[in-house]
Amino acid sequence: MRFVPLAVAGFMALALTACTAGKEAAPSLGARPAPSGSAAPSLPAATLELWHGFSTPAEVKAFEDAIAGFNEKFPQITVKAVKGVQDDQITQAVRGGKAPDVAASFTTDNVAQWCRSGSFQDLTPVIAQDGIDLGVLPQVARTYTEYAGKRCTMPLLADAYGLYYNKALMKGSPPPRTLSELTALTKKLTVRDAKGDIKVAGFIPSFQYYENSPSHLAPMVGAKWYNDDGTSAIGSDPAWKELLRWQKDLVDWYGYDKLEKFRKGLGDEWGAEHPFFTGKVAMVLDGEWRNAMIAGDSKAKSMDYGTAPLPVADARPELYGSGFTAGTVIGVPKGARNPQHAWELVKYLTTDTDSLVTLSNALRNVPTTKAAMESPKLAKDANFQTFLDIFAHPRTSTLPAAVNSVFNQEALSTFLTRWEKGAVPDLDAGLKSVDKLIDDKLKLSGS
Repeated sequence: MRFVPLAVAGFMALALTACTAGKEAAPSLGARPAPSGSAAPSLPAATLELWHGFSTPAEVKAFEDAIAGFNEKFPQITVKAVKGVQDDQITQAVRGGKAPDVAASFTTDNVAQWCRSGSFQDLTPVIAQDGIDLGVLPQVARTYTEYAGKRCTMPLLADAYGLYYNKALMKGSPPPRTLSELTALTKKLTVRDAKGDIKVAGFIPSFQYYENSPSHLAPMVGAKWYNDDGTSAIGSDPAWKELLRWQKDLVDWYGYDKLEKFRKGLGDEWGAEHPFFTGKVAMVLDGEWRNAMIAGDSKAKSMDYGTAPLPVADARPELYGSGFTAGTVIGVPKGARNPQHAWELVKYLTTDTDSLVTLSNALRNVPTTKAAMESPKLAKDANFQTFLDIFAHPRTSTLPAAVNSVFNQEALSTFLTRWEKGAVPDLDAGLKSVDKLIDDKLKLSGS
């Protein structure tokens, strides 16, 4: 199952201060008992409460199967897993002094706020104490699980985004490697009726279409979100203008009204009438989890399709093979009653190869360690391998951690909706207005 995309509209994480006045202070991560004869530390019996966002029966079972391996290693520790928990519930629990021992989130949007406020405990000391080599993780996974030098989460599973293409509709054409090739192939594969209405789209360039968020498309041109001081780089990085002008040219070729009519008439992204399943769109940007959804659909599973990295700017061939990634993060909240036990669970779920492979095989997300990605037990074919390669690519990027991540993404997305509609007369001025919104919010946050 897919993870929540970064640009999901919703709540903003508030600056967090755990309300613990009048309550016994919970223990913190620190020195732990020395290991006994086995590799596992000698810990007393305890019950851990683990909150996670998995909710479907298959997801919950996969998570329980991974936890079962931990129970074999630590039979004295009982794990009580609570499903379907969202970030706002975690935030409120920490603020109210009722935090779980371990919490997992489908989005990286709140990592910066959790790390900065101390709402999630810094794992750096115990990582060093246990001699964990973070080099087993791709650099990009290390990036989205920390903020300002503080590592308060670890990566559990990841999403990687690439191009899916319908081989029958492609009629022998190879997947495009550059934006100009994507434009040419889109025009070649698009079919219109006598009135000019779109019947089949080669590729939908709208930022309002399913997974076409700016964060997912930005790596195609190497666009930069922030300057070193945390201020917005959207108005000053020419890569954004290159992406937006390419996108708008293709929208205008379709005709905005024609494209909107077609887009709004398409099937549900999560249902059997997905336009890629039904042959209404030849090429789509999507995550690795779409492979599992295709395999699980009674009609779509017979489709002959392929996967490839996203096309990149013509002048940036070194970017080809990379893409966007993010994923589930997990950590020990402030106020955890059993932080040492909790760390052992976090460590197991995020570094044990068999555990990660178990989760990946069941959920069809990318495992986050090199050993898990290379494990012979990992179920993979050519279409899934594409996303393993994208995740491991040295130029694959993510949305940098920021205290106002959701606000910043929504500010840009709102502007882009006006842009593709043709309601922005001056692109430079418009992007600078986005910068101002982001920078003003940053000042209000005390950063």
